[in-house]
Amino acid sequence: MALIEKTQLVNQFSPPADSVLAGQMVDEFVSLESRFIQRDWGPAELDGGQFCEALARIVYHLDSGNLNRTKGVDECVQYIENSQVPHSIVPRHDALHLCKVLQLVYKFRSQRGAVHITPSYSPNHMDSRLIIENVRWSFAELLRVISHPDREAIAKTIRELLRFDVPAIGKFEDSIIVQRTDLKPEEEILVLLHYAGEEGFTRNEIGRFAMISPSEVTKALQKLAGPSVRQVILIDKAFRLTDLGSKRLREELTSKLLIQ
Repeated sequence: MALIEKTQLVNQFSPPADSVLAGQMVDEFVSLESRFIQRDWGPAELDGGQFCEALARIVYHLDSGNLNRTKGVDECVQYIENSQVPHSIVPRHDALHLCKVLQLVYKFRSQRGAVHITPSYSPNHMDSRLIIENVRWSFAELLRVISHPDREAIAKTIRELLRFDVPAIGKFEDSIIVQRTDLKPEEEILVLLHYAGEEGFTRNEIGRFAMISPSEVTKALQKLAGPSVRQVILIDKAFRLTDLGSKRLREELTSKLLIQ
């Protein structure tokens, strides 16, 4: 499989970014995404600030040439926005745009009450979605600024990363298993193909990994790839999710990505 692991993604940021800060940022990004897909709104609001801290320190390091793993977000932003000091990120508006989004996320969560939960405040979907979408943009934008001018390549990288972290999937050496016993054949195949990402799985791989009979695999694939469903497509001998398949997974099967 061509699934991207966290360490691979860290290596796409570092160098030039500091590997420790890059690791912290990737960890926070994966954690936020994983909890968001589970409809757990709190972490996006509470922990979004930790992502901002790591990202701000990376941008400050790249722009100033000075590595500081404890510098505050406001201090980092003040330097980047200061036109009287030397800057390394070119064009400058790339760094300035990142700063604006960082400030939005960092200050919004504080002013919204997310830093200190009170009796009158509880995390909600709309606030969390605002934060997660800005985190996604910042993550992709930094990847573009550092090393990837191809936006589609960035999107593919991020899609692969997110598909890698599927709690219901267990990988044991060369074996992959869906660690749920309540899935219908179609659902099990959709979860497997979600995990497979852009690379997909061949018919033989699906038959090997899915805990369902060969006839059920064939029947489910025929239905999922059929003209009335179109949630799976066969490309170069590998089955992959279509946008419709991803939509179904996102809207109907999110809870099925978790371990029971």
